[in-house]
Amino acid sequence: MLSRAVRIVEAFGPGDTALTITEIARRSRLHIATASRLVEELSSFGWLQRDGDRRVRIGVRMWEVVSRASPTLSLREAAMPVMQDLQGIVGQHIQLGVLEGDEVLFVERLAAPGAVINFTRVAGRLSLHASSSGLLLLAYAPPQQQERIIAQPLEIFTERTISTSSQLRVALAEVRRQGYSFLAGHIHPDATGIAVPVRDPSGRVVAALSIVVPNDATARSRIAVLQAASGAVSRAMEYPAPPPN
Repeated sequence: MLSRAVRIVEAFGPGDTALTITEIARRSRLHIATASRLVEELSSFGWLQRDGDRRVRIGVRMWEVVSRASPTLSLREAAMPVMQDLQGIVGQHIQLGVLEGDEVLFVERLAAPGAVINFTRVAGRLSLHASSSGLLLLAYAPPQQQERIIAQPLEIFTERTISTSSQLRVALAEVRRQGYSFLAGHIHPDATGIAVPVRDPSGRVVAALSIVVPNDATARSRIAVLQAASGAVSRAMEYPAPPPN
């Protein structure tokens, strides 16, 4: 029963605000009667909710619990003020990503009116080899994971996308050498992604702070301010120990 409920919830993709029971049943590979019954039960607990047109949405109760218990909560709280300041400086998209499986998961994102095209969204994922955040996180990932990704077929988005194992191996070494990733036109020809590491108090890389800027001659001028911002986030994560009860 629990596994079926999980399949119901996971039927909602990053771009889905509402689904019909038929869509949920198809995506979760459940009989429509089973899906309908589970949706009703989850709705009774507030995990899902029905609209007036009977379409199903993620419920407020689920959002509340997930937001309160998220393992990225302290990271996001430390990063958000810095990201807001950074956006005021660069006037482009700012995002925060973490390594989740073999993809980068974006846990925060600030958009800017009139900014360059950007395919990321909060709770969205991108390939590790093609995005600046993903490449940065892969460069500091365990060697076994790096070798696994290097050995896999690499999805190609543009003619600039890293497409071979040798290119990826060189790119990862370059990221570790310079301390940031810089990918111009790798996901969209008009956009450049730049990412730098965010470290916890032990020095471990826990996230990638990145910007998406126009693919032009000014892109590299944003690296220094991005590095300063990531340093501020890393320092903000050094919370003092809570007082004894």
